[in-house]
Amino acid sequence: MPSIDPIPRALVPVDSAAADALGAPNYDEFQSDREVWELIQANPASVLRATMPHCDAPTFEGIGEDDSDEALAHAKQVMAQIVADSRTREVRDLLWVYELTSPERPQIRQIGLGGMARTAEIRTPQNPQGTIIRNEGIREPKARGRARLTQATHADMGTVNLAVDDASGALDAALIAHADANSPSFVTTDEGGSKHRVWLAQDAAARGRLRDLLMREPRAYVADGNHRSAAAAMLGYEHFLTVFFPAATMTIAPYNRLMANDVPALGDVRSQLGKSFDVQQLTPEPYQPERTHEIGFYDATTWWRLKPRAGTFDPADAAQDIDADIVQRKLFADVFGIHDARDDRLTFVGANHDERWLQSEVDTGRFRYAVTLPAVTMRQFIDVCLQDRLMPPKSTWFVPKIRSGLVMALLG
Repeated sequence: MPSIDPIPRALVPVDSAAADALGAPNYDEFQSDREVWELIQANPASVLRATMPHCDAPTFEGIGEDDSDEALAHAKQVMAQIVADSRTREVRDLLWVYELTSPERPQIRQIGLGGMARTAEIRTPQNPQGTIIRNEGIREPKARGRARLTQATHADMGTVNLAVDDASGALDAALIAHADANSPSFVTTDEGGSKHRVWLAQDAAARGRLRDLLMREPRAYVADGNHRSAAAAMLGYEHFLTVFFPAATMTIAPYNRLMANDVPALGDVRSQLGKSFDVQQLTPEPYQPERTHEIGFYDATTWWRLKPRAGTFDPADAAQDIDADIVQRKLFADVFGIHDARDDRLTFVGANHDERWLQSEVDTGRFRYAVTLPAVTMRQFIDVCLQDRLMPPKSTWFVPKIRSGLVMALLG
């Protein structure tokens, strides 16, 4: 069973106005440093100044180097300012209830229990009985960068999103009952219109009831934050900041791709892609597939629908059944010679940029091709975890995203 412990020292906004000022998207939700820099200019109190310190510069041309000693020293200084800011306060021994609702599905309340999870419970080859299942490969430099930032700021600012089965619905019902019986401590709305409500659960009896319900779960799955959890383990920390959400309330959105201009140009699209896919020409309108095993491909003049042919994947292998894996093997590798998903010729685009944006990137000549994929289903995601397989890189984009800066753990 996964454990949850209170945060010994939590830093939180004092009210909703402070949450508006401090809150920010996670560092990995951006396509470029320019997007980060522009958001810092619009919200100069944003916690992005600490989570992406190299982008905290008076001019865009002044942006520094990510993970440099200078950036980390600046992050330490900014974090000290945030701690001292009148818009934040310290809370001891904190669990919290966190609700997210998006304008696309306002009737669904994604609500979870926040606190500290234990790194000793992460499943690894050395700990095969771990109850927190990580399902994505870790890039050590990326995890090392997050670890260096945590050390520099003496704070855990990146919340890991963990999903639990909650087969009975008891945890979800208890969290909703707690929220409905109490006024939220603060409320904020993000750039995409999603609402974030936080209840600081400091009553010992309430904390105990919610904690006991969570600890009845057989396992948890890392939905967002594999590198953030890996950074804590890398540092030898006993805990990492997290929220546990019932899986049934969570939504996975599409995670698409762009291909750089230096990939080979295709001649006859239908014949070159037809070896592994059934190929259908579509209208010029941007195409975002909604069904599993339907893939979009845009070549600057035409959108095509690709359907993987029998034999291109093993449906009994949960990881191979993911369309991102099929595209990596049968399109990127076999057709374009891109055998590594980390190749710089591939750019991964989350659902905060839609298919029209992808098409515009190709039409303006910044990229040669766009590839759109259907969203992974929650069932596919859990099946990969239960088979102890790894999800293809950049295949799940959970929405809404946990907001940085609403609850932070002060360390040391």
